[in-house]
Amino acid sequence: MTEFPTLTTPSGAVADGAPAWNRQRHSAMPSSRYRDVHRRVDVAVGHRDWPNARLTTAPLWVPVDLRDGNQALAEPMDPARKRRFFELLIAMGYKEIEVGYPSASQTDFDFVRLLADTSIAPPDVTVVVFTPARRDLIERTVESVRGIANEVVIHLYTATAPVWREVVLGKDRAQLRELIVAGARDVLELADELPHVRFQFSPEVFNLTEPDFALEICDAVTDLWQASAQRPVTLNLPATVEVATPNIYADQIEYMHRNLARRDGVILSVHPHNDRGTGIACAELAVLAGAQRVEGCVFGNGERTGNVDIATLALNLHAQGIDPMIDFSDIDEIRRTVEHCTRLPVHERHPYVGDLVHTAFSGTHQDAIGKGMAEHRERAAAQGIAERESQWRVPYLPIDPADLGRSYDAVIRVNSQSGKGGIAYLLHAEYGLDLPRRLQIDLAKRVQEHTDDTGAEITAKDLFTLFEQTYTVSDQRITLVGWQIADGATGIVLDAHGSERHSVHREVGPVEALTAALDEAGYRIEILGLTQHSVGEGAAGTAVSYVEYRAADRTGWAFGRDTSVVAASLAAVMNAVNAAG
Repeated sequence: MTEFPTLTTPSGAVADGAPAWNRQRHSAMPSSRYRDVHRRVDVAVGHRDWPNARLTTAPLWVPVDLRDGNQALAEPMDPARKRRFFELLIAMGYKEIEVGYPSASQTDFDFVRLLADTSIAPPDVTVVVFTPARRDLIERTVESVRGIANEVVIHLYTATAPVWREVVLGKDRAQLRELIVAGARDVLELADELPHVRFQFSPEVFNLTEPDFALEICDAVTDLWQASAQRPVTLNLPATVEVATPNIYADQIEYMHRNLARRDGVILSVHPHNDRGTGIACAELAVLAGAQRVEGCVFGNGERTGNVDIATLALNLHAQGIDPMIDFSDIDEIRRTVEHCTRLPVHERHPYVGDLVHTAFSGTHQDAIGKGMAEHRERAAAQGIAERESQWRVPYLPIDPADLGRSYDAVIRVNSQSGKGGIAYLLHAEYGLDLPRRLQIDLAKRVQEHTDDTGAEITAKDLFTLFEQTYTVSDQRITLVGWQIADGATGIVLDAHGSERHSVHREVGPVEALTAALDEAGYRIEILGLTQHSVGEGAAGTAVSYVEYRAADRTGWAFGRDTSVVAASLAAVMNAVNAAG
């Protein structure tokens, strides 16, 4: 009998030669079906420079969220979300951005045309568009970028690995080489007269392609395109499906770096995926091996387990004292925008950006962090410099959370998981409230203050009372008298100090309508996040809403409860604006 009947506990022989302390047994997993990378592709190994190299500068980062990342979404970004994401990338400082696959959809084509028809792309930003090696699709791609004033890179790709050649394309090496050269010739013919245009080629599944064949194709393309230092060609070498340890990828990149023709006219780029969970390491070792450019997605969205996470890569450099050349000074705003655009949540343990990555739950960790923070403050004062200028050496915190716009409250004042977890459990069990993670952290700090003052255990009833007192406002100086949704418009009636104000707002949701009405009345508030759910069932059920807001220079949380989700959300906004003062 077993409590896990779907699992087959390994019961085979202990591995031959295993030491006495290792009693693991052979499992029933069909591992023999698979071949290691060395039996799938020859890895050219010779003298290695990369193990002794050091990272000293940031590579050129190229976010592919708007193309590769977008293709991996269950719901691809609509034009508004795509534009919002593009504007975020510009604000963060990215200077080369892959903006779409214009031959694949009208939405992508139209977005590329938006860059031609507007000035949303600053003049120093290079626009990259993606196309397979097929003439009609190349024609469509070239048409999409016609008239763009920015520098443009046309990115041609074809899969080159044996399985893809044989199973997908049905071509041998010679036939595939001709297909790729023909595509490169079409790109040159159709786009060469465009101003400010450069070219890029990706041998898709490079990491499973024979090294000599990858080199032969890349040299053929750079020769045809006449790569030079004045007009370089980007050769992008993807680990399309990650199949080996990162050192193998580094060997493959160094082989190309050493042997490519026209090397001074080549921008050597990598595009690692994360199937083995080592995409970050692959990218870092590839840069050590000669790569100058890294394609990936902010926070690592992409097919299967994702593209390499270029935010983590950049902040890894920051943690080593190297300027990442990208701004992450408000990591939560970046996360909120990415989550909105992709409709994908960022995991709370995600490196650097997760809600919990700067929070210690262990008492020993908290003690070390507390002492480290005290020493940091004292050392900065003794040096007569600001804390932000002092060398960072706080235990357990690889970087200063303030660098990312995070406060120290979540690091030091939220004392343990049991406290925060217990608070969330009591409110959910007794009152049906399912608090967002960051609200749990904010409330835990206030509960800690309360328990420090009283020295007593806090009951579920006391906890709910404290919650309501903290996140609702009973004496409101501005009130919502009424609201109505009809014919695509939302009518709002506010009472500010006894004076009613009526307004109508079209083509926006009720929350946006209310914030617009408040703004017109002189009460500006920005809603950063909104979470809603129902409590109870049937006629006895109610709706609750939690809003994270910014007013003036402070952020906070507010709570609303009512008979409908909309009414609860509006109540939460009114509590927020009244709490903001």
